[in-house]
Amino acid sequence: MKDLTTGPEGKLILHFAVPMLIGNVFQQSYSIVDSVIVGRAIGKSALAAVGASFPILFLLIALSIGVTMGFSILISQYFGAKNMRQVRSAIDTSLVFTFCASLVIMAAGLPLCRPALELLKTPPELLAQGTVYLQITFGGMPFIFGFATISAILRGLGDSKTPLYFLMVSTVLNVVLVAFFVLACHWGIAGSAWATVIAQGVSCVMGMAYLSRSHKVVKPRWRGIVFDLKIFQKSLAIGLPTGVQQVFVALGMMALTRIVNAFGTDAIAAFTAASRLDAFAVLPAMNLSAAVSTFTGQNLGAGKLERVKHGLKAALLISGFFSAATTLAVVGFGKPLVALFNADPHVVAIGARYLLIVGGFYVIFSSMFVVSGVLRGAGDTMIPMVITILALWLVRVPIAAWLSGRIGTDGIWWSVPIAWAVGLALSAGYYATGRWKTRAAVPMPAPMPALMAVPRQMEEAA
Repeated sequence: MKDLTTGPEGKLILHFAVPMLIGNVFQQSYSIVDSVIVGRAIGKSALAAVGASFPILFLLIALSIGVTMGFSILISQYFGAKNMRQVRSAIDTSLVFTFCASLVIMAAGLPLCRPALELLKTPPELLAQGTVYLQITFGGMPFIFGFATISAILRGLGDSKTPLYFLMVSTVLNVVLVAFFVLACHWGIAGSAWATVIAQGVSCVMGMAYLSRSHKVVKPRWRGIVFDLKIFQKSLAIGLPTGVQQVFVALGMMALTRIVNAFGTDAIAAFTAASRLDAFAVLPAMNLSAAVSTFTGQNLGAGKLERVKHGLKAALLISGFFSAATTLAVVGFGKPLVALFNADPHVVAIGARYLLIVGGFYVIFSSMFVVSGVLRGAGDTMIPMVITILALWLVRVPIAAWLSGRIGTDGIWWSVPIAWAVGLALSAGYYATGRWKTRAAVPMPAPMPALMAVPRQMEEAA
């Protein structure tokens, strides 16, 4: 556990973010290696099938992602306020919720795999492989959710290093298994899915074993575990807007995938490859945002508003540096990077155009995410939800549909930075109003009376 309420703000945020960043680099490295093996050993149709499947997976887990984030924010605020009894209750409640939610999503997702792919107008030659990939992945939902929740609990307590170790083991195992199942056993796309499920299962079991043997605050009480309805209501008040936001993001991804699918297998394969690289490039911003959320939660819980402001400035400088570096790498080496996944010249050309257009605007994305991290850490998740929905559904999807009919796939790619710019402008504008300062779920200490106003819905939930 790590107390983020004292010490140099920038240094603390960076040190907290780096283990998460390294962990996610490992995770995304697996995703890239997996896609390279699938694209090279099986072919561009298999690579496209994996890409076409992702928005469906993301849609069904999106709502629970938000609620889990709500638990993490609550844990960080209670920990900052040194209220260990509530920390304990929040941990118990998050574990119960995650287990039940994963079973529901698994049961709901299995019969929907092929119909969902058909709804997205997935090319017929991709349907069989995409269905197999989805069904196996949905079967592993309890493991996937379990590990995500354990990581969220530890981050809320200021521990970003332990999840890193589990991720490293999981990633190495994942790469070994996908190589064995696909290259040696010739299981095709099913081998890729099984490798992911098994590796997530191992990391989940390791995480639960660690919680059972670590500090008494986080040790699961299997016989006396309690589902605290009030804690759950508070988590919903904080996390549900983020969950709804993620649902709309997933629906937006499905809408964009439907637009891309209209351009055929080559475009889908190129989009899948470029998206894997894109996801790798934005990792610093996403992890800094998560670190800023925990930092904000703990410092608002401790009544230290000025530290939050200083932390935001430091995080923006750090994210700007990382964004410039990733832009140079992605834009400068776009073609050889895409060619790693599949050497088809048409696939490479389309993917390289994506990286050239989108990669030049990573600084906008990173700034938007860091500002949103402050808002979420304060418990003010409704506004980021609204901003994301507006930027996605009123900007990105309409522009992608309109421009793609005029300039082809480039029109889809240009919709991405345009939507980011709108999201940053709205997020920064709301931050400047200062209303987020009054949204903390934990009552503020007496020296900061301005932060003690709790939203009506929070009072009712309490």
